[in-house]
Amino acid sequence: MLRFCSSRAHLTPSRAAWFALGTSVLLSACASASPVAAISSPSPAVTSATAGTSAAAPEPKPLPSAPQCANAAPGAACPDTKAAVSAAPSQPQRESTPETAPAPEPKAVQGGLSRGSSEPADLELAAGDRAYQNDDLAAAKAHYEKARQLAAKDPAPLVGLVRVALASSDVPTDYAAAPKNATVLALLRKVDAALKLDEAYAPAYVERGRLLLILGSAPEALSALDRAQRLAPDDAETQSALGVALLATGKPAEALTRLRRAAELDPDNAERLTNLGTAHLIQGEVPEAVRAFSRAVTLAPNDAKVHGDLGAAYLALNQTAKALPELDRAVALAPDRATYVSNLSYAYFLAGQLELAISTATKATKLDPKLGSAWINLGTALAKKGDLPAAERAYQRALALDPSDPRAKANLAELAEMKGEKHDKRGAAPNAPNAPNAPNATDKK
Repeated sequence: MLRFCSSRAHLTPSRAAWFALGTSVLLSACASASPVAAISSPSPAVTSATAGTSAAAPEPKPLPSAPQCANAAPGAACPDTKAAVSAAPSQPQRESTPETAPAPEPKAVQGGLSRGSSEPADLELAAGDRAYQNDDLAAAKAHYEKARQLAAKDPAPLVGLVRVALASSDVPTDYAAAPKNATVLALLRKVDAALKLDEAYAPAYVERGRLLLILGSAPEALSALDRAQRLAPDDAETQSALGVALLATGKPAEALTRLRRAAELDPDNAERLTNLGTAHLIQGEVPEAVRAFSRAVTLAPNDAKVHGDLGAAYLALNQTAKALPELDRAVALAPDRATYVSNLSYAYFLAGQLELAISTATKATKLDPKLGSAWINLGTALAKKGDLPAAERAYQRALALDPSDPRAKANLAELAEMKGEKHDKRGAAPNAPNAPNAPNATDKK
């Protein structure tokens, strides 16, 4: 049976982390392959609305029409206020307006650097955290710089400036994507300078671990992140960062433990749940993945990624009717994301909508010509339609992108068998010029 492939479920820690991992999750319709870690640019963290209780309304002020107390001693209570008010019907009474309760302080950003105090430097850190979470990097940099000026011996502003600098750069953040990169090495030195100010500052170890992963130094990265979680075991961002690193380095079982803990510590964060769901998928625990993704969708209904991940999980369960609306929603929210479009083509194929599958897969290959799964999806749909030469070209494109991809190899082998059977039925010679498997100019492109 030709392999049709759903693309990736994405693993993305919060915006404060900037670090996002995409892990290949080959679903039941695909041949198994080793997960490939891919760290993508972050999106702003989704946080739940802060729940709070309203302040009690103040006592109404005296009515403006109430007459002054007569013959009252200074500071004494007015004995005839009520009588005077009731005895003045000719004066229209107006309802008093309670004073507005002061707005609550903004909730601290999960994974942020603020310690929650009222110190001026910490207030700047809190403002920087919020700006960073909202992807306003210029404002975040300004606040962190102000915090550094106010507290020169605090490592937190330095770590914040490192986060902003990396997010503002064009450095690829895939695992081992930038070995010996001068920008990353310079940022690593700044993190080390922050640790000299406080060698027990957990967020600095988190950033150090992430930078080392980009450089490809996995053992050192895991060591730094493990040190961070031992210093701050109840910090959700620290647990999440370690879980992401463990997945990137091929340790999904250990990663699942960390990502589950992160979701427990920060249960209303949609991205914690999508991380957890992806780890469940890699472990083959698809129902658990569906539960995590479903909860994430309720928290972030307008996040394309969570809809795409939930749709992919439904495809893994062969629940096409449930997958289609989720994948369609993901594409509507992010029409230029090739992975979502490719997954949608897979769902159309499973639903028997062959022409839609072909046109959607073709669109995915145009959005990202380097997305192998899109070429495989296109090839399989074309083969089903009977256009074997076009299917072969699609599979060859996938194989050229990744010569080790077992899906492309298996599909080409099976396609050769299909073409051979077709020749046998027609009684044609295998290399006849007009036979379907005869190469032509188009095939060679």
